[in-house]
Amino acid sequence: MSFFFEVLITGLLVGVMYALVALGFALIFKASDVFNMAQGDMSLLAGLALVGFLQMNFPLWLALICTLAVMVILAYITVFVILRPLVARPPLMLFMATFGLAYLIQGIGQSIWGTDAKGLELGIPDKSFDVAGVFFSSFDLTFAGIAVVLLILLVWFFQKTRTGRALRAVSDDHEAALSVGIPLLRAWLVTWIVAGIVAIVAGVAWGTTLGVQFSLSYIALKALPVLIIGGLDSIPGAIIAGLIVGAGENLAEVFLGPYVGGGIQTFFPYLMALVVLYFKPYGLFGKEIIERV
Repeated sequence: MSFFFEVLITGLLVGVMYALVALGFALIFKASDVFNMAQGDMSLLAGLALVGFLQMNFPLWLALICTLAVMVILAYITVFVILRPLVARPPLMLFMATFGLAYLIQGIGQSIWGTDAKGLELGIPDKSFDVAGVFFSSFDLTFAGIAVVLLILLVWFFQKTRTGRALRAVSDDHEAALSVGIPLLRAWLVTWIVAGIVAIVAGVAWGTTLGVQFSLSYIALKALPVLIIGGLDSIPGAIIAGLIVGAGENLAEVFLGPYVGGGIQTFFPYLMALVVLYFKPYGLFGKEIIERV
């Protein structure tokens, strides 16, 4: 039983890492109705920028501030150069624009920092300790705590602040939001900056674990089942679904993998997503869309 709980908790902590990436997707979709395929590349850019500033002997706090500045600049370019001409266009055009943004980020990253994998060490201790026969990693627990704090702040921002409510109004109807005086581009800018902050946390978490390398951008593919299960526009759903996916794939690999030759961890999250879609097409916490025609 202690081994079962150890596998479960390890999966839950990995699920927190998935949820950090899924949060960026959910944020942008919730506030601007844009499915951002560049979210994984934004996490990659944040990790590369942080490594670059640290290699320039910047102290950690200054390197983080400079990385945040890079993400703010990216948000400005994305909103005012890439998305501005597409206001009131079909969502598919905005979706395809984020594909171009993803390749643009990868090209910039390769030209500035090269293609070699880079280590990222922040001084966060990674020690294991035993609680009732179950081993915990202090590093994983640290980022789990950061994710919880981030979730609380985001829920408060969208539910309690005037800016957050304006962003939700923009998501419901772009043209209606413009008609009541909500500046669309400013709302999008705030959303992309917040998503950039989430990308920094995700990039640091994954970069410290796996190293900062260009395969990091494909972490976004692991976040897709999380989005489907939790709901595209649900911030709490991204966290809860991340935990479900992390725990589910870990338990499946350990206890079912030996019976099917292993490798179940790669497709099991998508299998879970298909099951959820069958019963809940909008996800466990997604908002059901009813259109009258």
